Amino acid sequence: MRIAFLITNAYGLGGTIRTTCNLAGQLAEDHDVQIVSVVRDRDEPYFRYDPRVRVRGLADLRPDSEGNVRNDPRRSQPSAVFPSSDRRHASFSVLTDELIGDCLAGLDADVVVGTRPGLNVHLARQAPRHLVRVAQEHLTLDTHSTRLVLALRRAYPSLDAVTTTTEADAAVYRRRMPGVRVAAVPNSVPPYAGQPSDCTAPVVVAAGRLAEAKRYDDLIRAFAIVSAARPDWSLRLYGSGKLRDSLAALVAKLGVGKNVTLMGAATPLEPEFAKASVLAVTSTTESFGMTLVEAMRVGLPVVSTDCPLGPREIVQDGVNGLLVPPRDVDAIAAALLSLIEDDERRKAMGRAAYASSSAYDPARIADRHLQLFQDLLDARGRPAHRARAGVRAGAARTLGAALSAADTAGAAARKAQRMAGRGAGSR
Repeated sequence: MRIAFLITNAYGLGGTIRTTCNLAGQLAEDHDVQIVSVVRDRDEPYFRYDPRVRVRGLADLRPDSEGNVRNDPRRSQPSAVFPSSDRRHASFSVLTDELIGDCLAGLDADVVVGTRPGLNVHLARQAPRHLVRVAQEHLTLDTHSTRLVLALRRAYPSLDAVTTTTEADAAVYRRRMPGVRVAAVPNSVPPYAGQPSDCTAPVVVAAGRLAEAKRYDDLIRAFAIVSAARPDWSLRLYGSGKLRDSLAALVAKLGVGKNVTLMGAATPLEPEFAKASVLAVTSTTESFGMTLVEAMRVGLPVVSTDCPLGPREIVQDGVNGLLVPPRDVDAIAAALLSLIEDDERRKAMGRAAYASSSAYDPARIADRHLQLFQDLLDARGRPAHRARAGVRAGAARTLGAALSAADTAGAAARKAQRMAGRGAGSR
């Protein structure tokens, strides 16, 4: 099968880019996969793509590149295709309209996947009808403005399918866009290559954008309660963002500087998670919950707010973590202390988290996407193109000037026990 992803900037840093990188790499094991990046602003991508995945940039913004389009007058004319209600509209223009349209018209693919609402509108309006066209939702429908939802309701019926990261968001789509085929497929997270956490370090960890929706102010206030009862435990908060200064001021105001540290951004996060014993998530909304799964993949139990929409589909309350009401500082503190004060419960939840995280293995998630793609091709009466291994290998070696290659539960539980046993033996 030939699969293409259309993404705003494959060379940058972000959750959608990371999940696309993970999925494309897994699919490339058996299929011909390319990523079309509307913008290219770096020589090398931030993430390391599987060398079998072809990455192509359309609008080259690198100052020193021979084909850069920085001074193209069409860049100053706003896009007529990308909806103005999508918050990334300012990054799109008449130039990108033409580049995306030309690319889609000549795309050598069976399936093309859009990765944000505005790009999905491009698929609906510009992609040839012989392509299977799939729109991915990486946020949630209810977080979009009314104007954007109206634009999507006009565009999405002409697409073959929409995928969401949670069943809850899929239900919203089905209710608000009857007639549109919707499938819920969670994001994938690769297994951690290192040693899982043994959940003995006196460290709680949190990670994400320092933005209001993450409510790290609630977490810091909760940890002030925790540290008063258990001053031997600390909180490490990873991430960057506009609220860093206000969060630092809150740490100082509460006098918890010895226990709470703003660590800044870190990539990858898994090695830092493996040094901790509990993950805390205090968001008021989560479209999925990548951090939850990443922490579980290193064996951490989680304390998470039961916010819409992702956590409740990832966290089994009382099994691999604890769910608490959003904005309830006392409840957050109590949940953290319940795990801090009970070593055996914390370790048992960590083992359960490690076992359940295998549901998000890239191979499993890729299979779910492939089944959807094949169903859509079958509905068209079209067999998928099957690229020979030799052709794929040759393509990876000879990308040309236009393309650049950037660098069941029981089994999972037994694997978790073996890993835990090896970890215990090494301590």
